[in-house]
Amino acid sequence: MKECLFCKIVRGEVPSTKEYEDEEILVFRDIHPKADIHFLIVPKEHLAEFADLKDMRLWTRMSEVAKELIEKHHLRESGYRLVNNGAGAALIEHLHLHLLGNVPHTRDL
Repeated sequence: MKECLFCKIVRGEVPSTKEYEDEEILVFRDIHPKADIHFLIVPKEHLAEFADLKDMRLWTRMSEVAKELIEKHHLRESGYRLVNNGAGAALIEHLHLHLLGNVPHTRDL
C-alpha cells in the first residue's frame, strides 16, 4: 500500500487540528474547508472505502461521532451536510466522512 495521508495524520506524522479522538476514530479539521465547519471523520484503521468494511460496527461508530459533533456545534440550527465519497470519487483513498456546518449554498461542495 502506498503511504496514505490520513494514516500519517492518525500516526501524528502530519499535523492536524484534532476535534475528537478515541481508540477507533479521529476527527480533524479539513485544511481546505468548504464551509465554516468542515471536519473529516476517519477510522484509525486504514480502509480504502465503504465497501471494505467487514461489518457495520465501525460505520455506526463514525455515525455516532458525527451526531455528537452535530449536537456539540449546534449544527441542527445552522444546517449541516454529512458526505461520503465512494470508490474513485475521493482524493484520498481512506474511508472518511465530511461533516460540514454552516454550509454555503453552492454546488462546489
